[in-house]
Amino acid sequence: MSPDKKPPPGRSRGDRLSPGRELGRGKFAVVKKCIQKDTEKEFAAKFMRKRRKGQDCRMEIIHEIAVLELAQCNLWVINLHEVYETATEMILVLEYAAGGEIFDQCVAEREEAFKEKDVKRLMKQILEGVSFLHRNNVVHLDLKPQNILLTSKSPLGDVKIVDFGLSRIMKSSEELREIMGTPEYVAPEILSYDPISTATDMWSIGVLAYVMLTGISPFLGDDKQETFLNISQMNVSYSGEDFDLVSESAVDFIKTLLVKKPEDRATAEECLQHPWLEQSDNPACRAWNKSTEGETSDTIQKDADSASEQLVDAEKTGEEESIVTEELIVVASYTLGQCRQSEKEKATEQKAISKRFKFEEPLLQEIPGEFIY
Repeated sequence: MSPDKKPPPGRSRGDRLSPGRELGRGKFAVVKKCIQKDTEKEFAAKFMRKRRKGQDCRMEIIHEIAVLELAQCNLWVINLHEVYETATEMILVLEYAAGGEIFDQCVAEREEAFKEKDVKRLMKQILEGVSFLHRNNVVHLDLKPQNILLTSKSPLGDVKIVDFGLSRIMKSSEELREIMGTPEYVAPEILSYDPISTATDMWSIGVLAYVMLTGISPFLGDDKQETFLNISQMNVSYSGEDFDLVSESAVDFIKTLLVKKPEDRATAEECLQHPWLEQSDNPACRAWNKSTEGETSDTIQKDADSASEQLVDAEKTGEEESIVTEELIVVASYTLGQCRQSEKEKATEQKAISKRFKFEEPLLQEIPGEFIY
């Protein structure tokens, strides 16, 4: 934008974001800390390549944006602030979670690792976030310590669920079968190419709880082949010194989730009623539950339902849908996926998105691009 040109209505040059240090990097994305110049508020900017292995993946990024839109009223899902687009990238400006990944505490020495009371509080928040997603027919499909952030490390803050790149919308009229996820956390039905459901997320939450409580990954083998074999054969232990400080109730909680048959696993709502979580040790958690009851809860649910309808409208692409994710897991190999969409699907989704996103002039000073949301 030239110095003489006015910013779009409702925005000022002070809204510009200045990118800073790198926070993380993946195969197709880089996350950098950035600061809003007029307020000095911190955000995390996720730079996502639109072309991956020669394929146009813009619509997959739009899907991730739509899911974040849907969950904007949920406390435990990362908040989407703005979206920009350049010729080669889309940039998601997200809430900054200063505490980083819970993975760091999961692998820390015992004195620095999570205490069970901490895991109870954080797990309840994770389940409330996942329950919200499941009520709106969204499955995350990549729940792991690296995708659960903390608002602060010391004192221990609240969770923020991130990275919806593998998420899918569950449609009652069709079965979803895809091979995706992270080896240690994938459910047996993914390895056997059986239908994916909300129960697939619940398996991952069981693995997550195990890791948070013990610091040990229950199915991890010397290689991917052994890891997959451990999962398919249910080779998991609940004894030994790793469980010396873990309560029987916590072990029982994990056992309700690490069940081979998806239909036999506890749902997110059922988990929230489990004796291990029923009595919260954290007053703030109880206060949040109380504040979201009654009229407030109704308001939130109405907002969620409205957002869900918009998302479903944007996701409707006819009877056929073929979206392949970044990471594919097969028993014999671990390869990168490609983005595939028919021209009909692209046209339908683009029409829906054009109604929801407003294109404006670039506002990132150091990063030229269009502000689109």
